[in-house]
Amino acid sequence: MSDSNIAFYCLSSILSLLLIFIIFKRKPTKPKLNLPPGKMGWPFLGETIGYLKPYSATTIGEFMEQHIARYGKIYKSKLFGEPAIVSADAGLNRFILQNEGKLFECSYPRSIGGILGKWSMLVLVGDMHRDMRVISLNFLSHARLRTHLLKEVEKHTLLVLSTWKEKSTFAAQDEAKKFTFNLMAEHIMSLQPGKIETEKLKKEYVTFMKGVVSAPLNFPGTAYWKALKSRCKILKFIEEKMEERIQRMKDGNENLEEHDLLNWVLKHSNLSTEQILDLILSLLFAGHETSSVSIALAIYFLPGCPRAIQQLREEHREIARTKKQAGETELTWEDYKKMEFTHCVVNETLRLGNVVRFLHRKALKDVRYKGYDIPCGWKVLPVIAAVHLDPLLFDQPQHFNPWRWQNNGNGSNTSNNNNNFLPFGGGPRLCAGSELAKLEMAVFIHYLILNYHWELIDNNDQAFAYPFVDFPKGLKIQVQPHQL
Repeated sequence: MSDSNIAFYCLSSILSLLLIFIIFKRKPTKPKLNLPPGKMGWPFLGETIGYLKPYSATTIGEFMEQHIARYGKIYKSKLFGEPAIVSADAGLNRFILQNEGKLFECSYPRSIGGILGKWSMLVLVGDMHRDMRVISLNFLSHARLRTHLLKEVEKHTLLVLSTWKEKSTFAAQDEAKKFTFNLMAEHIMSLQPGKIETEKLKKEYVTFMKGVVSAPLNFPGTAYWKALKSRCKILKFIEEKMEERIQRMKDGNENLEEHDLLNWVLKHSNLSTEQILDLILSLLFAGHETSSVSIALAIYFLPGCPRAIQQLREEHREIARTKKQAGETELTWEDYKKMEFTHCVVNETLRLGNVVRFLHRKALKDVRYKGYDIPCGWKVLPVIAAVHLDPLLFDQPQHFNPWRWQNNGNGSNTSNNNNNFLPFGGGPRLCAGSELAKLEMAVFIHYLILNYHWELIDNNDQAFAYPFVDFPKGLKIQVQPHQL
Protein backbone atom coordinates (compact mmCIF):
# COMPACT_ATOMS: atom_id res chain seq x y z
CA MET A 1 0.00 0.00 0.00
CA SER A 2 1.42 3.38 -1.05
CA ASP A 3 2.13 6.19 1.36
CA SER A 4 -0.72 8.24 -0.17
CA ASN A 5 -3.21 5.42 0.48
CA ILE A 6 -2.01 5.07 4.05
CA ALA A 7 -2.42 8.79 4.59
CA PHE A 8 -5.91 8.67 3.06
CA TYR A 9 -7.05 5.85 5.35
CA CYS A 10 -5.58 7.58 8.40
CA LEU A 11 -7.33 10.82 7.49
CA SER A 12 -10.63 8.96 6.87
CA SER A 13 -10.38 7.22 10.23
CA ILE A 14 -9.70 10.47 12.04
CA LEU A 15 -12.63 12.20 10.30
CA SER A 16 -14.93 9.26 11.12
CA LEU A 17 -13.94 9.32 14.80
CA LEU A 18 -14.40 13.08 14.85
CA LEU A 19 -17.87 12.76 13.29
CA ILE A 20 -18.89 10.07 15.81
CA PHE A 21 -17.60 12.27 18.64
CA ILE A 22 -19.62 15.24 17.37
CA ILE A 23 -22.81 13.16 17.01
CA PHE A 24 -22.56 11.77 20.54
CA LYS A 25 -21.56 15.15 21.91
CA ARG A 26 -24.62 16.78 20.39
CA LYS A 27 -27.00 13.98 21.49
CA PRO A 28 -28.82 15.14 24.66
CA THR A 29 -27.93 13.02 27.66
CA LYS A 30 -30.62 12.11 30.14
CA PRO A 31 -29.92 13.81 33.45
CA LYS A 32 -28.95 11.46 36.24
CA LEU A 33 -31.85 10.75 38.61
CA ASN A 34 -31.47 11.84 42.21
CA LEU A 35 -33.14 8.87 43.85
CA PRO A 36 -33.74 8.83 47.60
CA PRO A 37 -31.16 6.86 49.60
CA GLY A 38 -31.81 3.21 50.36
CA LYS A 39 -30.96 -0.28 49.20
CA MET A 40 -32.72 -2.71 46.88
CA GLY A 41 -32.03 -5.91 48.84
CA TRP A 42 -32.18 -9.41 47.35
CA PRO A 43 -32.96 -10.10 43.67
CA PHE A 44 -36.73 -10.09 43.00
CA LEU A 45 -37.69 -10.30 46.70
CA GLY A 46 -35.81 -7.14 47.57
CA GLU A 47 -36.63 -6.25 51.20
CA THR A 48 -40.22 -7.53 51.14
CA ILE A 49 -39.75 -10.16 53.85
CA GLY A 50 -38.35 -7.61 56.31
CA TYR A 51 -40.99 -5.05 55.39
CA LEU A 52 -43.84 -7.51 56.06
CA LYS A 53 -42.41 -8.97 59.28
CA PRO A 54 -45.12 -8.78 62.00
CA TYR A 55 -44.76 -6.09 64.68
CA SER A 56 -46.84 -4.36 67.35
CA ALA A 57 -49.65 -2.37 65.70
CA THR A 58 -49.00 0.67 67.92
CA THR A 59 -45.50 1.04 66.44
CA ILE A 60 -44.10 1.37 62.92
CA GLY A 61 -42.01 -1.77 63.33
CA GLU A 62 -38.27 -2.38 63.42
CA PHE A 63 -37.88 -2.30 59.63
CA MET A 64 -39.38 1.19 59.28
CA GLU A 65 -37.59 2.51 62.36
CA GLN A 66 -34.19 1.37 61.10
CA HIS A 67 -34.73 2.62 57.55
CA ILE A 68 -36.02 6.04 58.66
CA ALA A 69 -33.08 6.39 61.07
CA ARG A 70 -30.60 5.46 58.33
CA TYR A 71 -32.09 7.02 55.20
CA GLY A 72 -34.71 9.53 56.33
CA LYS A 73 -38.50 9.60 55.87
CA ILE A 74 -38.27 9.04 52.11
CA TYR A 75 -36.20 6.10 50.92
CA LYS A 76 -35.93 3.64 48.05
CA SER A 77 -36.25 -0.11 48.27
CA LYS A 78 -37.45 -3.13 46.31
CA LEU A 79 -40.79 -4.38 47.58
CA PHE A 80 -43.41 -6.78 46.20
CA GLY A 81 -41.07 -7.54 43.28
CA GLU A 82 -40.78 -3.91 42.13
CA PRO A 83 -38.48 -0.94 42.76
CA ALA A 84 -40.27 1.30 45.25
CA ILE A 85 -40.21 4.64 46.99
CA VAL A 86 -41.37 4.39 50.61
CA SER A 87 -42.71 7.55 52.23
CA ALA A 88 -43.09 8.26 55.94
CA ASP A 89 -43.22 11.95 55.05
CA ALA A 90 -46.58 13.65 55.77
CA GLY A 91 -46.18 16.17 52.94
CA LEU A 92 -45.31 13.57 50.31
CA ASN A 93 -48.15 11.31 51.45
CA ARG A 94 -50.67 14.13 51.01
CA PHE A 95 -49.09 15.02 47.66
CA ILE A 96 -49.48 11.42 46.46
CA LEU A 97 -53.13 11.16 47.53
CA GLN A 98 -54.09 14.56 46.13
CA ASN A 99 -52.56 13.73 42.75
CA GLU A 100 -54.38 10.42 42.28
CA GLY A 101 -54.98 9.85 38.56
CA LYS A 102 -52.62 12.69 37.59
CA LEU A 103 -49.15 11.78 38.85
CA PHE A 104 -49.93 8.56 40.75
CA GLU A 105 -52.29 5.62 40.40
CA CYS A 106 -53.54 2.82 42.64
CA SER A 107 -51.37 -0.28 42.10
CA TYR A 108 -52.05 -3.27 44.35
CA PRO A 109 -50.28 -6.63 43.81
CA ARG A 110 -51.96 -8.91 41.26
CA SER A 111 -52.81 -11.44 43.95
CA ILE A 112 -55.20 -8.91 45.56
CA GLY A 113 -57.07 -8.40 42.30
CA GLY A 114 -57.07 -12.16 41.75
CA ILE A 115 -58.97 -12.83 44.93
CA LEU A 116 -61.12 -9.67 45.32
CA GLY A 117 -61.90 -9.52 41.60
CA LYS A 118 -60.81 -7.26 38.75
CA TRP A 119 -63.86 -5.03 39.34
CA SER A 120 -63.14 -4.57 43.04
CA MET A 121 -63.06 -0.92 44.11
CA LEU A 122 -59.72 -1.57 45.78
CA VAL A 123 -57.92 -2.31 42.50
CA LEU A 124 -59.95 -0.28 39.98
CA VAL A 125 -58.52 2.96 38.62
CA GLY A 126 -59.75 5.86 36.49
CA ASP A 127 -63.34 6.33 35.37
CA MET A 128 -64.48 2.85 36.41
CA HIS A 129 -63.32 3.40 39.99
CA ARG A 130 -65.03 6.78 40.02
CA ASP A 131 -68.33 5.26 38.83
CA MET A 132 -68.19 2.46 41.41
CA ARG A 133 -67.34 4.94 44.14
CA VAL A 134 -70.27 7.19 43.17
CA ILE A 135 -72.61 4.19 43.53
CA SER A 136 -71.24 3.48 47.02
CA LEU A 137 -71.42 7.15 48.06
CA ASN A 138 -75.00 7.46 46.86
CA PHE A 139 -76.03 4.42 48.85
CA LEU A 140 -74.04 5.57 51.91
CA SER A 141 -75.33 9.12 51.69
CA HIS A 142 -75.68 11.35 54.74
CA ALA A 143 -79.46 11.04 54.48
CA ARG A 144 -79.32 7.22 54.56
CA LEU A 145 -76.96 7.30 57.53
CA ARG A 146 -79.45 9.42 59.46
CA THR A 147 -82.69 7.70 58.48
CA HIS A 148 -81.80 4.07 57.92
CA LEU A 149 -78.26 2.98 58.72
CA LEU A 150 -78.23 4.39 62.27
CA LYS A 151 -81.16 2.11 63.15
CA GLU A 152 -79.43 -0.91 61.59
CA VAL A 153 -76.20 -0.22 63.45
CA GLU A 154 -78.07 0.15 66.72
CA LYS A 155 -80.05 -3.06 66.16
CA HIS A 156 -76.99 -5.19 65.42
CA THR A 157 -75.03 -3.68 68.29
CA LEU A 158 -77.76 -4.66 70.75
CA LEU A 159 -78.05 -8.15 69.23
CA VAL A 160 -74.38 -8.87 69.88
CA LEU A 161 -74.11 -7.20 73.29
CA SER A 162 -77.25 -8.95 74.57
CA THR A 163 -75.46 -12.32 74.30
CA TRP A 164 -72.62 -11.14 76.55
CA LYS A 165 -74.80 -11.54 79.65
CA GLU A 166 -74.73 -15.29 79.07
CA LYS A 167 -70.92 -15.55 79.12
CA SER A 168 -68.28 -13.93 81.29
CA THR A 169 -65.16 -14.47 79.16
CA PHE A 170 -64.77 -14.57 75.39
CA ALA A 171 -62.75 -13.27 72.44
CA ALA A 172 -63.79 -9.65 71.82
CA GLN A 173 -62.39 -9.68 68.29
CA ASP A 174 -64.78 -12.48 67.29
CA GLU A 175 -67.71 -10.52 68.73
CA ALA A 176 -66.70 -7.40 66.81
CA LYS A 177 -66.47 -9.42 63.61
CA LYS A 178 -69.87 -10.98 64.27
CA PHE A 179 -71.37 -7.51 64.66
CA THR A 180 -69.87 -6.03 61.48
CA PHE A 181 -70.53 -9.13 59.35
CA ASN A 182 -74.20 -9.33 60.34
CA LEU A 183 -74.59 -5.59 59.77
CA MET A 184 -73.00 -5.68 56.31
CA ALA A 185 -74.85 -8.87 55.31
CA GLU A 186 -78.20 -7.22 56.05
CA HIS A 187 -77.09 -3.85 54.70
CA ILE A 188 -75.95 -5.38 51.40
CA MET A 189 -78.36 -8.28 50.83
CA SER A 190 -80.99 -8.16 53.60
CA LEU A 191 -79.64 -11.34 55.18
CA GLN A 192 -80.89 -11.86 58.72
CA PRO A 193 -78.47 -12.81 61.54
CA GLY A 194 -78.66 -16.37 62.77
CA LYS A 195 -80.37 -17.71 59.64
CA ILE A 196 -78.88 -20.83 58.04
CA GLU A 197 -77.96 -19.03 54.80
CA THR A 198 -76.30 -16.18 56.72
CA GLU A 199 -74.23 -18.57 58.84
CA LYS A 200 -73.27 -20.57 55.75
CA LEU A 201 -72.11 -17.42 53.99
CA LYS A 202 -70.19 -16.33 57.10
CA LYS A 203 -68.34 -19.66 57.16
CA GLU A 204 -67.24 -19.26 53.53
CA TYR A 205 -66.32 -15.65 54.18
CA VAL A 206 -63.99 -16.61 57.06
CA THR A 207 -62.15 -19.00 54.73
CA PHE A 208 -62.07 -16.31 52.07
CA MET A 209 -60.56 -13.75 54.47
CA LYS A 210 -57.80 -16.10 55.56
CA GLY A 211 -56.72 -16.30 51.94
CA VAL A 212 -56.87 -12.56 51.33
CA VAL A 213 -54.26 -11.98 54.03
CA SER A 214 -52.11 -15.02 53.19
CA ALA A 215 -49.22 -15.58 50.79
CA PRO A 216 -50.59 -15.86 47.21
CA LEU A 217 -49.63 -19.51 46.71
CA ASN A 218 -52.27 -21.01 44.46
CA PHE A 219 -51.94 -24.76 44.81
CA PRO A 220 -54.16 -27.30 46.63
CA GLY A 221 -54.21 -27.02 50.40
CA THR A 222 -52.97 -23.44 50.74
CA ALA A 223 -55.07 -20.71 52.36
CA TYR A 224 -55.05 -18.74 49.09
CA TRP A 225 -56.30 -21.75 47.10
CA LYS A 226 -59.06 -22.41 49.64
CA ALA A 227 -60.02 -18.73 49.52
CA LEU A 228 -60.42 -18.82 45.75
CA LYS A 229 -62.78 -21.79 46.17
CA SER A 230 -64.77 -19.90 48.81
CA ARG A 231 -64.84 -16.84 46.56
CA CYS A 232 -66.60 -18.91 43.88
CA LYS A 233 -69.19 -20.13 46.39
CA ILE A 234 -69.79 -16.60 47.74
CA LEU A 235 -70.23 -15.19 44.23
CA LYS A 236 -72.62 -18.00 43.33
CA PHE A 237 -74.67 -17.20 46.45
CA ILE A 238 -74.79 -13.48 45.57
CA GLU A 239 -75.72 -14.24 41.95
CA GLU A 240 -78.62 -16.43 43.06
CA LYS A 241 -79.88 -13.55 45.21
CA MET A 242 -79.56 -11.25 42.20
CA GLU A 243 -81.59 -13.59 39.99
CA GLU A 244 -84.32 -13.82 42.65
CA ARG A 245 -84.54 -10.02 42.87
CA ILE A 246 -84.61 -9.57 39.10
CA GLN A 247 -87.38 -12.16 38.75
CA ARG A 248 -89.44 -10.49 41.50
CA MET A 249 -89.06 -7.15 39.74
CA LYS A 250 -90.27 -8.70 36.48
CA ASP A 251 -93.23 -10.30 38.24
CA GLY A 252 -94.09 -7.06 40.00
CA ASN A 253 -93.69 -8.75 43.40
CA GLU A 254 -90.80 -6.64 44.63
CA ASN A 255 -90.65 -6.06 48.37
CA LEU A 256 -90.54 -2.28 48.75
CA GLU A 257 -89.11 -2.66 52.25
CA GLU A 258 -85.83 -3.98 50.88
CA HIS A 259 -83.41 -1.07 51.23
CA ASP A 260 -80.22 -3.03 50.63
CA LEU A 261 -77.32 -2.34 48.28
CA LEU A 262 -78.21 -5.19 45.94
CA ASN A 263 -81.63 -3.69 45.22
CA TRP A 264 -80.16 -0.23 44.87
CA VAL A 265 -77.52 -1.33 42.33
CA LEU A 266 -80.03 -3.30 40.26
CA LYS A 267 -82.31 -0.26 40.07
CA HIS A 268 -79.86 2.61 39.72
CA SER A 269 -76.85 1.32 37.78
CA ASN A 270 -75.95 -0.24 34.44
CA LEU A 271 -73.28 -2.52 35.86
CA SER A 272 -72.82 -6.00 34.44
CA THR A 273 -73.41 -9.09 36.58
CA GLU A 274 -69.66 -9.60 37.04
CA GLN A 275 -69.21 -5.98 38.10
CA ILE A 276 -72.04 -6.16 40.63
CA LEU A 277 -70.65 -9.38 42.11
CA ASP A 278 -67.17 -7.92 42.58
CA LEU A 279 -68.59 -4.67 43.96
CA ILE A 280 -70.67 -6.45 46.59
CA LEU A 281 -67.83 -8.78 47.57
CA SER A 282 -65.37 -5.90 47.91
CA LEU A 283 -67.80 -3.84 50.01
CA LEU A 284 -68.52 -6.84 52.24
CA PHE A 285 -64.75 -7.18 52.70
CA ALA A 286 -64.10 -3.49 53.34
CA GLY A 287 -67.12 -2.95 55.58
CA HIS A 288 -66.46 -6.01 57.70
CA GLU A 289 -62.70 -6.03 58.23
CA THR A 290 -61.78 -2.43 58.97
CA SER A 291 -64.72 -1.68 61.26
CA SER A 292 -64.40 -4.89 63.29
CA VAL A 293 -60.68 -4.33 63.90
CA SER A 294 -61.30 -0.69 64.88
CA ILE A 295 -63.95 -1.72 67.45
CA ALA A 296 -61.63 -4.40 68.85
CA LEU A 297 -58.86 -1.79 69.15
CA ALA A 298 -61.17 0.53 71.13
CA ILE A 299 -62.00 -2.36 73.50
CA TYR A 300 -58.25 -2.96 73.84
CA PHE A 301 -57.14 0.66 74.42
CA LEU A 302 -59.82 1.89 76.81
CA PRO A 303 -59.06 -0.29 79.91
CA GLY A 304 -55.59 1.27 79.94
CA CYS A 305 -57.15 4.72 80.24
CA PRO A 306 -59.66 4.71 83.17
CA ARG A 307 -60.16 8.49 82.93
CA ALA A 308 -61.40 8.08 79.34
CA ILE A 309 -63.85 5.38 80.41
CA GLN A 310 -65.16 7.63 83.19
CA GLN A 311 -65.69 10.55 80.79
CA LEU A 312 -67.42 8.23 78.31
CA ARG A 313 -69.74 7.02 81.09
CA GLU A 314 -70.69 10.57 81.98
CA GLU A 315 -71.34 11.47 78.34
CA HIS A 316 -73.45 8.42 77.54
CA ARG A 317 -75.27 8.42 80.89
CA GLU A 318 -76.42 11.98 80.13
CA ILE A 319 -77.63 10.95 76.67
CA ALA A 320 -79.50 7.96 78.13
CA ARG A 321 -81.02 10.08 80.92
CA THR A 322 -82.28 12.69 78.46
CA LYS A 323 -83.84 10.01 76.25
CA LYS A 324 -85.55 8.35 79.21
CA GLN A 325 -87.08 11.64 80.29
CA ALA A 326 -88.36 12.20 76.75
CA GLY A 327 -89.82 8.68 76.61
CA GLU A 328 -87.52 7.71 73.71
CA THR A 329 -85.71 4.40 73.23
CA GLU A 330 -83.90 4.51 69.88
CA LEU A 331 -80.84 6.65 69.25
CA THR A 332 -81.31 9.65 66.98
CA TRP A 333 -78.84 11.55 64.82
CA GLU A 334 -78.92 14.35 67.41
CA ASP A 335 -77.82 11.82 70.06
CA TYR A 336 -74.96 10.75 67.81
CA LYS A 337 -73.81 14.35 67.36
CA LYS A 338 -73.79 14.79 71.15
CA MET A 339 -71.14 12.07 71.50
CA GLU A 340 -68.33 14.62 71.37
CA PHE A 341 -65.81 12.85 73.58
CA THR A 342 -66.72 9.53 71.94
CA HIS A 343 -65.67 11.01 68.60
CA CYS A 344 -62.33 11.90 70.21
CA VAL A 345 -61.96 8.27 71.33
CA VAL A 346 -62.80 7.07 67.82
CA ASN A 347 -60.18 9.38 66.28
CA GLU A 348 -57.51 8.36 68.78
CA THR A 349 -58.26 4.66 68.23
CA LEU A 350 -57.88 5.10 64.48
CA ARG A 351 -54.69 7.15 64.87
CA LEU A 352 -52.91 4.81 67.28
CA GLY A 353 -54.26 1.52 65.89
CA ASN A 354 -53.75 2.29 62.19
CA VAL A 355 -55.98 -0.36 60.65
CA VAL A 356 -54.74 0.70 57.18
CA ARG A 357 -50.95 0.85 57.55
CA PHE A 358 -49.90 1.86 54.05
CA LEU A 359 -51.25 2.24 50.51
CA HIS A 360 -50.11 0.91 47.14
CA ARG A 361 -49.49 3.45 44.38
CA LYS A 362 -47.28 3.79 41.31
CA ALA A 363 -45.90 6.85 39.54
CA LEU A 364 -47.58 7.62 36.20
CA LYS A 365 -44.74 9.94 35.17
CA ASP A 366 -41.41 11.15 36.48
CA VAL A 367 -42.05 13.17 39.63
CA ARG A 368 -39.66 15.36 41.63
CA TYR A 369 -40.35 16.03 45.31
CA LYS A 370 -38.05 17.80 47.78
CA GLY A 371 -35.15 17.32 45.40
CA TYR A 372 -35.74 13.57 45.01
CA ASP A 373 -36.81 11.90 41.77
CA ILE A 374 -39.60 9.32 41.68
CA PRO A 375 -39.24 7.51 38.31
CA CYS A 376 -42.26 6.73 36.15
CA GLY A 377 -43.52 3.19 36.75
CA TRP A 378 -42.00 2.82 40.21
CA LYS A 379 -44.16 1.61 43.09
CA VAL A 380 -44.85 4.27 45.72
CA LEU A 381 -45.89 3.34 49.25
CA PRO A 382 -47.28 6.17 51.43
CA VAL A 383 -47.06 4.82 55.00
CA ILE A 384 -50.00 6.35 56.88
CA ALA A 385 -49.02 4.75 60.20
CA ALA A 386 -45.59 6.41 60.18
CA VAL A 387 -47.22 9.85 60.02
CA HIS A 388 -49.78 9.07 62.75
CA LEU A 389 -46.96 7.88 65.03
CA ASP A 390 -44.53 10.70 64.25
CA PRO A 391 -43.51 12.52 67.49
CA LEU A 392 -42.90 15.71 65.49
CA LEU A 393 -46.58 15.76 64.51
CA PHE A 394 -48.35 14.15 67.48
CA ASP A 395 -47.24 14.60 71.10
CA GLN A 396 -46.31 11.26 72.71
CA PRO A 397 -47.71 9.32 69.72
CA GLN A 398 -47.61 5.90 71.46
CA HIS A 399 -49.83 7.22 74.27
CA PHE A 400 -53.61 6.74 73.99
CA ASN A 401 -54.81 10.29 74.56
CA PRO A 402 -58.33 11.12 73.29
CA TRP A 403 -58.07 14.63 74.76
CA ARG A 404 -55.53 15.57 72.10
CA TRP A 405 -58.53 15.87 69.77
CA GLN A 406 -60.22 18.39 72.07
CA ASN A 407 -57.34 20.85 72.29
CA ASN A 408 -57.21 22.00 68.68
CA GLY A 409 -59.48 19.56 66.89
CA ASN A 410 -56.78 17.64 65.05
CA GLY A 411 -54.55 15.93 67.59
CA SER A 412 -51.40 17.54 66.24
CA ASN A 413 -48.77 19.77 67.78
CA THR A 414 -49.92 22.74 65.71
CA SER A 415 -53.37 23.85 64.63
CA ASN A 416 -52.52 23.80 60.90
CA ASN A 417 -51.69 20.09 60.66
CA ASN A 418 -55.19 18.65 60.35
CA ASN A 419 -54.28 16.93 57.08
CA ASN A 420 -51.80 14.71 58.91
CA PHE A 421 -54.68 12.52 60.12
CA LEU A 422 -55.57 10.18 57.26
CA PRO A 423 -57.08 6.94 58.67
CA PHE A 424 -59.35 6.56 55.61
CA GLY A 425 -56.85 7.67 52.97
CA GLY A 426 -57.56 10.84 51.04
CA GLY A 427 -58.10 12.48 47.70
CA PRO A 428 -60.38 10.88 45.08
CA ARG A 429 -59.99 7.46 46.76
CA LEU A 430 -61.08 8.54 50.25
CA CYS A 431 -62.90 5.55 51.79
CA ALA A 432 -66.59 5.72 50.80
CA GLY A 433 -67.62 4.06 54.07
CA SER A 434 -65.65 6.31 56.43
CA GLU A 435 -68.72 7.94 58.00
CA LEU A 436 -70.46 4.59 58.44
CA ALA A 437 -67.35 3.17 60.14
CA LYS A 438 -67.24 6.05 62.65
CA LEU A 439 -70.98 5.66 63.28
CA GLU A 440 -70.54 1.94 64.01
CA MET A 441 -67.73 2.60 66.47
CA ALA A 442 -69.60 5.37 68.32
CA VAL A 443 -72.88 3.43 68.67
CA PHE A 444 -71.06 0.27 69.78
CA ILE A 445 -69.11 2.25 72.40
CA HIS A 446 -72.35 3.90 73.59
CA TYR A 447 -74.07 0.61 74.46
CA LEU A 448 -70.87 -1.08 75.63
CA ILE A 449 -70.18 1.68 78.16
CA LEU A 450 -73.81 1.77 79.37
CA ASN A 451 -74.12 -1.98 79.86
CA TYR A 452 -70.74 -3.50 80.72
CA HIS A 453 -67.52 -3.21 82.63
CA TRP A 454 -64.72 -5.20 80.99
CA GLU A 455 -61.12 -6.17 81.66
CA LEU A 456 -58.41 -7.67 79.48
CA ILE A 457 -57.62 -11.22 80.57
CA ASP A 458 -54.09 -11.13 79.12
CA ASN A 459 -52.27 -7.78 78.94
CA ASN A 460 -49.93 -9.31 76.36
CA ASP A 461 -52.88 -10.04 74.07
CA GLN A 462 -52.04 -7.10 71.84
CA ALA A 463 -52.66 -6.16 68.24
CA PHE A 464 -50.04 -6.97 65.60
CA ALA A 465 -49.54 -5.69 62.07
CA TYR A 466 -49.03 -8.48 59.50
CA PRO A 467 -49.37 -5.82 57.81
CA PHE A 468 -53.17 -6.23 58.31
CA VAL A 469 -54.00 -5.58 61.98
CA ASP A 470 -55.12 -8.57 64.02
CA PHE A 471 -55.24 -9.86 67.59
CA PRO A 472 -53.59 -13.29 67.23
CA LYS A 473 -54.98 -14.41 70.61
CA GLY A 474 -58.45 -13.04 69.83
CA LEU A 475 -58.43 -10.29 72.53
CA LYS A 476 -59.89 -12.26 75.43
CA ILE A 477 -61.90 -10.13 77.86
CA GLN A 478 -63.92 -10.66 81.04
CA VAL A 479 -67.18 -8.71 81.32
CA GLN A 480 -69.56 -7.78 84.12
CA PRO A 481 -73.02 -6.40 83.30
CA HIS A 482 -74.10 -3.15 84.91
CA GLN A 483 -76.56 -0.36 84.35
CA LEU A 484 -75.46 3.25 84.51
